[in-house]
Amino acid sequence: MATAPYGVRLLVGAATLAVEETIRLPKTILMYPMTLASQAAHIIMRFQQNMAELVIKGDSTLEQIFPPKDEQPEWATFDEDLPDDDESPGLGIDASDTDPRGEGRFALYTAADSPTRPVSTTRTKKPSASVPAPAVADELDYESLTLAQLRARLQTLDVEELEALLAYEEATKARAPFQTLLANRITRATAK
Repeated sequence: MATAPYGVRLLVGAATLAVEETIRLPKTILMYPMTLASQAAHIIMRFQQNMAELVIKGDSTLEQIFPPKDEQPEWATFDEDLPDDDESPGLGIDASDTDPRGEGRFALYTAADSPTRPVSTTRTKKPSASVPAPAVADELDYESLTLAQLRARLQTLDVEELEALLAYEEATKARAPFQTLLANRITRATAK
């Protein structure tokens, strides 16, 4: 078999390439916008990086030529500048205000002596600490439970136990979120 002349082979190769590229054209056309967008984003980010490098070099050069002055405006007050007294003058802050009030987002409702505990407007009597705890409260260690922990344990209690806990809560701490949670659970349990 004789070999075709070089020019013929070149033309047949170019025609084959044109046919292959025509077949791949729909896929290629779909990819062009994404390719162009990613290349444009790459160019912009590289430009921003180069500009930031130039600014950093300019800052360091200016600091060498003109060293920064360590000045503090007279109106600026920092913690290091305050006297070490128990109470900060003029600011109304005392050392007891910096103590943590408790841990977690439910600490507001679990700390018995928390000064930030909300005051219920429906409560008319002071809670009594001499009320005996029901058996279910001792079993659950009710005094140390947070609202979320109590919510998790309510599914295992029956209506009588829930009512005993509600009566105990109303007689002792009278925390509104706990009372609401227990009352809602009693309502749901009796509706079944």
